[in-house]
Amino acid sequence: MKRLWLIVILTTAAIPAALAQPKLTYLDLINRLTDMEFLALLPAPGERTAQWSSYDRASRYDEASGKYVAWDANGDGDGYIRKEGDKLVFAEMEGPGCIWRIWSAAPGEGHVRIYLDGASEPSIDLPFKGYFDGKNAPFNRTNLVHTVAKGWNNYVPIPYQKSCKVVADEGWGSYFHFNYTTFAKGTQIPTFHRELNQADAAVLDHADEVFLQAGQDLALRRLGGVTTKVASTVDAGGKVDLFDLTGPQAIKILRIKVELPPSPADRDPLRELAVQIRWDGEANPSVWAPLGDFFGTAPGANPYRSMPLGLTRGGWWYSYWFMPFRRNAVVTVINDGAEPRQVSAELTTSRLAQPSRRYARFHAKWHRDAFLPAEPERQIDWTLLKTEGAGRFCGVMLHIWNPKGGWWGEGDEKFFVDGEKFPSTIGTGSEDYFGYAWGNPSLFQNGYHNQTISMGNKGHISVNRWHISDQVPFQKSFEGSIEKYFPNTRPTLYACTTYWYLSPEGKDPYLPRPLSERVGYWSTTP
Repeated sequence: MKRLWLIVILTTAAIPAALAQPKLTYLDLINRLTDMEFLALLPAPGERTAQWSSYDRASRYDEASGKYVAWDANGDGDGYIRKEGDKLVFAEMEGPGCIWRIWSAAPGEGHVRIYLDGASEPSIDLPFKGYFDGKNAPFNRTNLVHTVAKGWNNYVPIPYQKSCKVVADEGWGSYFHFNYTTFAKGTQIPTFHRELNQADAAVLDHADEVFLQAGQDLALRRLGGVTTKVASTVDAGGKVDLFDLTGPQAIKILRIKVELPPSPADRDPLRELAVQIRWDGEANPSVWAPLGDFFGTAPGANPYRSMPLGLTRGGWWYSYWFMPFRRNAVVTVINDGAEPRQVSAELTTSRLAQPSRRYARFHAKWHRDAFLPAEPERQIDWTLLKTEGAGRFCGVMLHIWNPKGGWWGEGDEKFFVDGEKFPSTIGTGSEDYFGYAWGNPSLFQNGYHNQTISMGNKGHISVNRWHISDQVPFQKSFEGSIEKYFPNTRPTLYACTTYWYLSPEGKDPYLPRPLSERVGYWSTTP
C-alpha cells in the first residue's frame, strides 16, 4: 500500500425512524419507497412479498410426481386466475397488504378494477392504460409512474386492510404484473383512496422528486453522520483495507473513484478490482464482487443513477445500501490485475436506531453459473441467488454477453421462498422483470431499474432491478432464478451480482471468484 491519506468530517447525526410498526399510515407506506434502512431489519413472521402475473398457466408443479411440468411454457401475455362471467380475475390477496408495483407491456382501454376490503364498488376503476398514462391522480407522478423502453410502470402504493381483488374487462391489453406485500398479522393498514389528503399528496410528491434525483440529492445524505475519506494506491496483485470500523453502527454511504483507461479498455480493470466487506470478524466476506459489478453495471464504466447504486459523470461510484454491523467492519479493495490502481474513497456511517440484534447483515455476491438447479426439468432456470436463513432479497444486476445478437431474454423470473415448490413470484419475460418490454435495447435509468449498456441486444447488455418497497422477505430460505433460453455454447453467457440481507447465522454459500472467471470470456469486439 502506498500514499494513504485520512480525513474525518463530523456532521450532525440524525436517525430515520425505519422501524417495523403494528400500525402503518399511508405516509409510512410512501416513505417505504425510499427507506433504505428498513431493508436491513429482520422480517417479522408472516411478512411476505409475492407477484401475480399473466404467466403461462401451463407451467406447474405436479405434487404426485414431484416434477415441474411445461416449465418453459412461454405464452405469458394473457394468463389469469379464472373467469367470473365476462370478467377476468387477475389477482386475489388477503390483507393486511399493499400493492407496490403494477407493470404492463401493452395496457389497453379495457377497464381494470381493484376492489379493496370486500367493498362492492371498486376503489379504482380505470382503463388499464389509465394506471400508467399520467392522466389520473394519484398515478400522475412522472417518476413513480413512467414508461421506459416500452415498459409501463406504476410504483404508487395501494394498501388494503382485509383483502384485494383485481378484475379486468376484455380488451385490457396484454402482460401484467402486480407485486404486493402481505404484512404480519395484526398490522393496521389504511384502505387506499385515489383522493389523497394534502399531507399524503405532498409526501408522494417528495418521493417522486427523490426518484428524479436518485443518486444525486437523496435524503440519506442530509441525515448526517461521520464521513471518512481516504486515497491509496492498490498495488498489482495486492489489496488495501480502505476502512476498518468498530461498531455497533452502520455504513450508509460508500463512494469510490478509480483512475481508469478510456472505454473499452476500462472493462478488464473493473473486473480485476474487487470490493470486499467483512462483518464482525467473519471468515468469508458477506460482500464480494468485481468493482463495477458491485455498483450495478458491467462491463466498463457506464454512468447511470438509481436509488441504491450508480456511477456519476464525475467518475464516482456510489452505494446507498444501509449496512449495519455489531462489532466491526472492514472494507477492502482487491487488485488482481497486473497494474497498480489509484483509488479514492468516501464512507459515511451513522448510529443504529435499533438494537443490533434486530438487523440483518448486508450481502452482495458476484457469480457465473453457480448452484444451478439439479432437477432435469428445471434446466431452463438460471440461479440468481440461493441462501438460507432469515432476510430480504433486494435486487440483482445481470450482465449478458450475447455476441451473436438476437433476443436473449425470453425467460421468466422465479422466486421460491421458504422452501415452496411453486414460486410465489413468477414472471413473464426477462425484460418485463427489469421494467421494460418487447426486448427494447434503449438505455434508461430510474430509481428502481436501469439498462446501462445494450449495444442493440448484441454484445454486452447490463440491466438491474432493485426491490426497495417490494423487497422479498424470507424466514428460512430464498432461491431466485431467471430463465435462460440460450446455452453457454451459443455463446450466451450470464453473470450477476445479487443483493440481499441475511441474519448473522444465515448461510451464504458464495465465495470470491478467481480472475480467470471474471475476464477473458468475451472477445474484444463488439
